[in-house]
Parts: sequence; C-alpha cells; structure tokens
Amino acid sequence: MSHSDTARLMSELDHARILRLLPQRGVPESLSDLLQGAELMNPRELPPQVVTMHSHLLVEDPASGTRQELTLSYPIDADPAQGRISVLSPAGTSLLGLEEGETAEWLTPDGRRHALRLVRILYQPEASGDYLR
Repeated sequence: MSHSDTARLMSELDHARILRLLPQRGVPESLSDLLQGAELMNPRELPPQVVTMHSHLLVEDPASGTRQELTLSYPIDADPAQGRISVLSPAGTSLLGLEEGETAEWLTPDGRRHALRLVRILYQPEASGDYLR
C-alpha cells in the first residue's frame, strides 16, 4: 500500500519545528504540500505506528528486498552514512507521517523514481514518552 494524497498524521511539535527550518533552507514542494495537508495531533495522542521526527525505522526496498534501518532527522543531525536522513531530503519527506506497511515514493532531482516500504517503527519518541526531543 503506498501513501497517496490523503492527509498524513503529524505531531504539532514536529510541524512547528519543520516550519521554522524553512525560511533558512528553502522548502521542497513535496514537503510544503505535506505540511499544508497534514492532520496535526497532540504528540501524546499520536499513534505509535506513525513516523515522526527522530523515529528509528526498518525499511525495505520493494524492488530488491534489501532492508535497512534509518532514523528521520533534522538537517543538522543528518548523516546518511550512519542511516540518519534529513526530513528535507526527498526520502525523508516521503517517510514523514507514514504508517507501518505503507510505501514511501519519491523522485530524485535527476528524475529517478525510488521507493521504500516501512516494515516497522523500531522507536518512536512519542510512544516512549519523549515529547521534547
């Protein structure tokens, strides 16, 4: 199941923090669309199967079956070699707000299509009571 144009759930805190990044960094159109259409929730009420900032994820490439662990990060903490991807990247934007079992799809700047299926959320800060990260 891939995620279409339906509103994704997002914590109010993540939404506010990402909005603060945008004047400094510019905003990819896909992230702007996501932020405008997001269904905002109190972090304490967010379901544990939704990807939020600093979530640690197990994802799978549907084409190859290769699995890897990723952490959705703010740009300052991003380090792709360590599996920490920026929310401002095409992959990061596509993962934010997904639920387990859904597939993130995006185009790279050169027009290539990519996808990752969200197998499981290994750690979600809100589910662990960490609301201030």
